[in-house]
Amino acid sequence: MTTSTRGAAKTPAVLVLEDGRTFRGRAYGAVGETFGEAVFSTGMTGYQETLTDPSYHRQVVVMTAPHVGNTGVNDEDPESARIWVSGYVVRDPARVPSNWRAKRSLDEELERQGVVGISGIDTRALTRHLRERGAMRVGIFSGEAVSGDAELLAKVQQSPQMKGANLSAEVATKETYVVPAIGTKRFTVAAVDLGIKGMTPQRMAERGIEVHVLPATATAEDVYAVNPDGVFFSNGPGDPATADGPVAVMQEVLKRRTPLFGICFGNQILGRALGFGTYKLKYGHRGINQPVQDRTTGKVEVTAHNHGFAVDAPLDQVSDTPYGRAEVSHVCLNDQVVEGLQLLDQPAFSVQYHPEAAAGPHDAAYLFDRFTTLMEGQRA
Repeated sequence: MTTSTRGAAKTPAVLVLEDGRTFRGRAYGAVGETFGEAVFSTGMTGYQETLTDPSYHRQVVVMTAPHVGNTGVNDEDPESARIWVSGYVVRDPARVPSNWRAKRSLDEELERQGVVGISGIDTRALTRHLRERGAMRVGIFSGEAVSGDAELLAKVQQSPQMKGANLSAEVATKETYVVPAIGTKRFTVAAVDLGIKGMTPQRMAERGIEVHVLPATATAEDVYAVNPDGVFFSNGPGDPATADGPVAVMQEVLKRRTPLFGICFGNQILGRALGFGTYKLKYGHRGINQPVQDRTTGKVEVTAHNHGFAVDAPLDQVSDTPYGRAEVSHVCLNDQVVEGLQLLDQPAFSVQYHPEAAAGPHDAAYLFDRFTTLMEGQRA
């Protein structure tokens, strides 16, 4: 439920966590009520890309950077056609945006798209609470939605949880579309959209790849109907334990030994396809400053992340799978979470982070070149 919000910054708002912790502030964006999983993002920049990343569907994002909205909103940087976050939490919103590309302020865009937010709260205290207690359900209430604390808490506790949520089909394209190669076409890739960001097919197109973006419900027959040189599985929201359809499609791709690349949710799908389990992280990785080591080269990358689940695979041994030997190729240096998988006997690999880097560092852009090399090798 949302209403018009001009002058919303003066409207009282309250944030209620499912464990009863409450923060009071002012409305930011739309006025009303919203629910989701409370998560925090550590990026100092790139809020527009964060807001429009489909992987944030049904999540309320807490920005750890204290000052948000400085550069306003433009029409070039969105990663999809709309804002996907369920709610937005900032400490000190910019009063006036200042950037030559800005078309409107961030709060105006949140209002325009009906996204309920809150400002003026201690986001440092909230982030520390989530780090200690873990990501949890939350509600933001403003205007007429504000009522007694007990009533608001009951609403939060009745809202759906992220564990067990099957969300990819809610954010993915409904119809197949094509992103043409830039320059000379070298390869055709079938990309299964589980919540893909716009920059991902762009990065492939820059390398001469024609990308056919397919719905999350695509079958193996749909994938091979485009006669692909490689298959890609995208990022996306929800619990990978619910993604039986994409897992089955990936297993068929592995059987045919087609070059395969997955990122984020696609990494979790590969883990499941190989027979590994997945699990929910305490508070996840979100932001553009996560250190990851590529174990195949020893190189340490600063990377962009957005995931609350991870693959449960052994870090220091080669595993036998129905599709050949597999190993963990990348690991997070903060907490030793699996950040990448690769098969040793066929052309398939994945990473848990976002090499398209929108927004974020470009340390991992080489992974698109690695995918291209696999397709070149298969063709040869």
